[in-house]
Amino acid sequence: RAQLKSEGLTGRAYLEMWCRFPGRGEFFSRGIADPVTGSNDWASCETPFFLKKGEKPDLVRLNLVVAGVGWIWKKPVAGKVWIKNVELLQAPLA
Repeated sequence: RAQLKSEGLTGRAYLEMWCRFPGRGEFFSRGIADPVTGSNDWASCETPFFLKKGEKPDLVRLNLVVAGVGWIWKKPVAGKVWIKNVELLQAPLA
């Protein structure tokens, strides 16, 4: 999870997490349920990745995705996004 802040963002920004498993490749999860857009103060955003018992990725990568880069409604995508307080948490399933 991380905190995101946006200013004048005409697209959507969200977190994307990639996990690499030896011999199996890379798999991803996207936090599209809580994107930031427009102008927002700091908001907590998460992207869950559910591991089965015994699964251990050898690499975890967190990306900040800004969707809609290019043109939206005949206008260029614009704005700023900041990210802070990035955390990788391990939690049991409820």
